[in-house]
Amino acid sequence: MPHITVLDQNTINKIAAGEVIERPASVVKELLENAIDAKATAVTIEIREGGISFIRVTDNGCGIPPEEVATAFLRHSTSKISSVEDLFTISSLGFRGEALSSIAAVSQVEVITKTSQSLTGIRYRIEGGAEKSVEEVGAPEGTTFIARNLFFNTPVRRKFLKTPQTEGAHVADLVEKIALSHPEVSIRFIQNNQSRLHTSGNHSLKDIIYTVFGREIAANLLPIQAEGGPVKLHGFIGKPVIARSNRNYENYYINGRYIKSSLIAKAIEEAYKPFMMQHKYPFTLLHFEIDPEFLDVNVHPTKMELRFRDGEGIYRMVLIALQNALSHKELIPEVDLEKQEKKAALELRREAEEQRGRTPFIEPFERSRMEKLGISREAGRQEERTAPSIPADSPVPRADSLKEEPAPYAAKSPLPSPGAAERPAPESSKAQPPKSELPRSADSEGKMEEGQLDLFREKLLEPSSRSRHKLIGQLFETYWLVEFENQLFIIDQHAAHEKVLYERTIKNLKNREHASQAVSPPIILTLSGREQLLLEKYMDYFTRIGFEIEPFGGKEYAVSGVPANLFSIAERELLTEMIDSLSEDSSVTDPDMICEKVASMSCKAAVKGNHRMTAAEANELIDQLLTLENPYACPHGRPTIVSMSKYELEKKFKRIV
Repeated sequence: MPHITVLDQNTINKIAAGEVIERPASVVKELLENAIDAKATAVTIEIREGGISFIRVTDNGCGIPPEEVATAFLRHSTSKISSVEDLFTISSLGFRGEALSSIAAVSQVEVITKTSQSLTGIRYRIEGGAEKSVEEVGAPEGTTFIARNLFFNTPVRRKFLKTPQTEGAHVADLVEKIALSHPEVSIRFIQNNQSRLHTSGNHSLKDIIYTVFGREIAANLLPIQAEGGPVKLHGFIGKPVIARSNRNYENYYINGRYIKSSLIAKAIEEAYKPFMMQHKYPFTLLHFEIDPEFLDVNVHPTKMELRFRDGEGIYRMVLIALQNALSHKELIPEVDLEKQEKKAALELRREAEEQRGRTPFIEPFERSRMEKLGISREAGRQEERTAPSIPADSPVPRADSLKEEPAPYAAKSPLPSPGAAERPAPESSKAQPPKSELPRSADSEGKMEEGQLDLFREKLLEPSSRSRHKLIGQLFETYWLVEFENQLFIIDQHAAHEKVLYERTIKNLKNREHASQAVSPPIILTLSGREQLLLEKYMDYFTRIGFEIEPFGGKEYAVSGVPANLFSIAERELLTEMIDSLSEDSSVTDPDMICEKVASMSCKAAVKGNHRMTAAEANELIDQLLTLENPYACPHGRPTIVSMSKYELEKKFKRIV
């Protein structure tokens, strides 16, 4: 049999480095987190060839004392903890003491550092874990780390790296995530001598969101703030209109550390479920402050995952905070014909340029032609980023907000809303000129405070607004047109009725205001073994909400009574589908979840599209929408109402130039 021996230190270091350093982004992560832990207020990251050949991280932090520089590169050397008890009160980003030794084991490292107490700095060089030189140099206060030729001594691992472009993209993504977690630190990222990101460090999280994600995201944010026990939560979530088809925009941080958590992700998506389509995911940027005693961060080598002492409490806090924020905003999407035309024209232009083998750009002699299509110079340069500029708490996105901004977004200034000036003033302000008569380019409009803008907004679905609704009629036997306050609202009768039935059913079931209706002859269900277990497990819940189900022999069950609101749609397939839906979520533990499943089934009784309704029925449907907590999306996430402004229509008919 093979003999057991102790590995040499060089091999041990390389194996340990493999657990921490996977690619250039891993090096940048460790060095950037060290800079933040060193109380730096400004950090510059520079990479070349995706970070494979060159990485430099410079900070203005506290620096490393000369006598401790060499010690910093030893395994398990750290200033963050001193005993095992400290693992339970960690508040820093790094603490294991493996980062520098791991980086030095697989690259050529040079560090220049100086503390405020030292007259001169120290330059220290180490390659492949072996010290090369140490000398005094003149240097500013802070630390500069340079890592060259990553994996130069482990060529097999170097072969597994992707292209420089791919590795650079990973570094850029990492820098953005850390910048979003520390708005108090000015972070600059330079890639191949080009500045890719520069944050101000002015403590404004919203400014960084604008810098990283652009105007569209920044214009559609809802603030979040909650507190419970040892947990504080603040940040922003996106309106459903900016949903994405993957989870890349779900970002959350705990004590400044970017993490991944299936528990938090599930809470976020559960809160958004009534507001967006299936397979769509929201934008979130949430910062948690949690007492370190309630966390275990020593779970994964990259510290990307952690454990909560009270996972259920965290889940409910996130769920309730997001539901409250989403339920108190009028989320009616705006029909945006002008933007669609511009986008289509730009796409045609881009395709034509690519077919001619050129990089798309706007030539001077073609500007006049493009302007005839309604495309501005700014739109030509930034077609991908053009989006409405709306205050973050604006309840209704407006099509006319596509008008080109007189000035870019500035720090500590609210995002201007060009459409805000069109909204009529309240009765108390009739002595002033109507808002619709003010010129849209007025400088004062862009300087209005967000709170002032809200004074001129009235919601369609408010009881006080109901008397001013003007029902125009039914379109395509599916949509109802309503005029209100210089806006045309289009209501999907099927989606609206679905939501009315859903919320009414939820309310009745939770308040035990339900009735059971007999089914004759009984519905006979034949269930599989797993379905039988589920039915028996939740039988009490089914009974509470109006089902009467009894064994009928073997694998069969007789359903002799159903909730009254399900009577018209009670069929064998429907009931089997409801039981199957429970099996998809093994965490169902309370009757509220059963209620939601039953309510979802009740939506099948909603009036369908292509069905002629009377005006009285449409008015009754609108009256019922007024009573809902969230009337703006059906249970499946589709909008119930969309709107188009008078201004947008007048532009289409060239009444406004």
